[in-house]
Amino acid sequence: MAKTQGHGNPDWSRDEVILALDLYLACGGIVPGGSDSRVIALSETLRGLALHPPESRVGSFRNPDGVSFKLQNLRQIASGKGLANVSKTDREVWSAFGGKPAEVKRLAEAIKVLSESAPLAGSIESGAEEEFSEGRLLSAHHSWRERRPKLRRLLLASRAKAGKLECEGCGWTGGSMDVQLASSGFEAHHLAPLSEAGESLTKLKDVALLCATCHRITHRWIVLNAKWLAREEISAIVSKAS
Repeated sequence: MAKTQGHGNPDWSRDEVILALDLYLACGGIVPGGSDSRVIALSETLRGLALHPPESRVGSFRNPDGVSFKLQNLRQIASGKGLANVSKTDREVWSAFGGKPAEVKRLAEAIKVLSESAPLAGSIESGAEEEFSEGRLLSAHHSWRERRPKLRRLLLASRAKAGKLECEGCGWTGGSMDVQLASSGFEAHHLAPLSEAGESLTKLKDVALLCATCHRITHRWIVLNAKWLAREEISAIVSKAS
């Protein structure tokens, strides 16, 4: 059996397992070996991702044999056949996406595109953001989009023009505070699932206006439940949390 000599390499991230799952599903459950061109291509993609600093890698980092072994881990979860040293991340990714090949394909393509996105570099390395089930790269992209000043200004202006600023989670309006002061407590929340992160233009109808507290509660719920919330579901979740 081929050796990966992978001791000392970082654990596989969700992003990487999603990419491996995409290949596994594309292969119809038949695991190709390390000499397969598809495995080699995935190995090159994984080695190019900016998820693990160079100093954390040894020479065998995500080599083709290691990629093939990861596919065997996924086969073990799917069928009970394959390599048994399955990680918690493997199981979580399979649980979330194993039965959703089309979504896995969209996520995999988005991860590949975002791996070269300069605005995400700091967010990825800091590890400060909560990671959604779709992985670190897409989580960072989600937060980066929400924090863009232009989007927030447009959302606030649109809601102010329509009447008054109000959190769609708890109904907070800022009370008697000056509107400019109260507006600092509102944030933009993207309602679209991360598999749709390839969209370059964000429409205001796809963004909810939340106070900072409700925004964090909403993000935490998504992390814990691996499910995206529709606009009308947010207030119910916030009510239960409070």
